[in-house]
Amino acid sequence: MDFTNPLVYGVPCFLALILLELTYSKSHDKKNLYEWKDLGASLFMGIGSAVIAPLIKTISAIVIFNFTFELFNPEINGIRTNILGWESFGYAWYIWIACQILDDFTYYWFHRQNHMVRFLWAAHIVHHSSDNFNLGTAVRNGWFTILYKPLFYMWLPALGFRPEMVVVCLGIEALWQFQLHSVYIPKMGFLEKIFNTHTMHQVHHAKNVEYMDKNHGGFLNIFDKIFGTWKELDDSVDVQYGVTHAPNSYNPWVILTHEYKDIWNDTKKSKNWMHKFMYTFGPPGWSHDLSTQTVKQMQLELKQEKI
Repeated sequence: MDFTNPLVYGVPCFLALILLELTYSKSHDKKNLYEWKDLGASLFMGIGSAVIAPLIKTISAIVIFNFTFELFNPEINGIRTNILGWESFGYAWYIWIACQILDDFTYYWFHRQNHMVRFLWAAHIVHHSSDNFNLGTAVRNGWFTILYKPLFYMWLPALGFRPEMVVVCLGIEALWQFQLHSVYIPKMGFLEKIFNTHTMHQVHHAKNVEYMDKNHGGFLNIFDKIFGTWKELDDSVDVQYGVTHAPNSYNPWVILTHEYKDIWNDTKKSKNWMHKFMYTFGPPGWSHDLSTQTVKQMQLELKQEKI
């Protein structure tokens, strides 16, 4: 069965909604919500992702996901059977729901690791590098994330979910993530108990120490709550968006690569190979001489100051 990636229809809507929010903000109370150079950089990187993503996702769907599905779900007597013994999954409505929830679980860990492993953070920091939080920021995606993202999702076709189903669920996840990048949607009562909402995503994009590395979820917030990374937006806190080590440039190439350059420079601070490894694959901010701090170290220090 063939399916169309929802993002095919989503991209025109993205551009229309960005234009709508931009127009509304400039004519109402948030005239500084968008900065023209910042928006231009975000759109450039978004267009680049839109060009690169179909190529990579086609490879991941046809090669990686299909290879994994075929390997773990061989055809036995005309029936696809998982190596663990059950029949590979079909397209029933409850299978779609199960796939979407497991996709969200996978997205949580994929997203969280992008914040925990510096080499992955170097690709993901692009999305966080703007000091603005708006729908334009939503399309500010790093081009290198696409290269390794499919690897996190291989376990789904290995379980027996059809590759095209996994791709559609990834598209649905991306649609939800896009619309979260708006300051115009207030807290939504009961829905806040279940879903990852706009105010929760404001926390995720904040560089306030108490907010950093929180709310990694896709459309559900249950995994953040289970694994201790959920935090509600405090209306009394003045939210500052962006990253602590910003590229300070509107040049797309600088935005895309500055963290890789910083990693290279940091590895030269010590001749110890374990230190070099940690500068590359340890948590962002790790240093052998404590000249810089990880998020956990900063949050512990903030907690001690409050005590």
